[in-house]
Amino acid sequence: MPDKHLSSQFDADLNNINAHLLEMGGLVESQVAKVMKAFSSMDAELADEVMQKEKAVNDYEIAIDAECAEILARRQPTAKDLRLVMGVSKAISNLERVGDEADHIAARIRKIVDVNAPYHINVAEIRIAGQMALGLLRRSLDAFARMDSKAAAQIVADDIEIDNEFRGFVRKLNSYMSEDPRIISTALEILFIAKAVERIGDHAKNISEFVIYVDKGMDVRHIPHEKLIEEANK
Repeated sequence: MPDKHLSSQFDADLNNINAHLLEMGGLVESQVAKVMKAFSSMDAELADEVMQKEKAVNDYEIAIDAECAEILARRQPTAKDLRLVMGVSKAISNLERVGDEADHIAARIRKIVDVNAPYHINVAEIRIAGQMALGLLRRSLDAFARMDSKAAAQIVADDIEIDNEFRGFVRKLNSYMSEDPRIISTALEILFIAKAVERIGDHAKNISEFVIYVDKGMDVRHIPHEKLIEEANK
């Protein structure tokens, strides 16, 4: 968090948006954990629970975004304070999108279960990528809470592992569909799930980039990973 201000209310406002972001992050984490558990067991009821909570995620984003807008209008923050408000605003947008991806995965699970078509597809890569994505999300929220640029930079670099799992699964899935065209419909649903998991990792990475932006004032989008870690450690 930034240094103390002359206005204790300003400090309270900044603390509140940070705390509310972490509350939203906890809900979104729970959504991702539930939907990956539902995917592992093809549990339609658990998938339904995820879809029912989607509105709560959206409500959080709307409320926190309104808080950020009020701070900008009333306090007119500058420097690191301004970056913090902007970082929170961007982070909640990414959290809302993670919630959307969890909802999309849940809907695909429900569709696969309802169709009840037999398929024999090894989805180990998606399970692994899902756990990686959940781990990145947790770490990115922890880095945001502590404004830990070093940890955030490592998360940005680690996201590539999820991309590798996704590419490996796509190659394998093409082979499955070539060998048995009857599974194509279900395979495409699973492909959408794999892509949603990859996007969750991307959004977690984005949140980590905002940590570095707030803490260091760096736009990290075009900085190589090795250089990013070096700069974050300074």
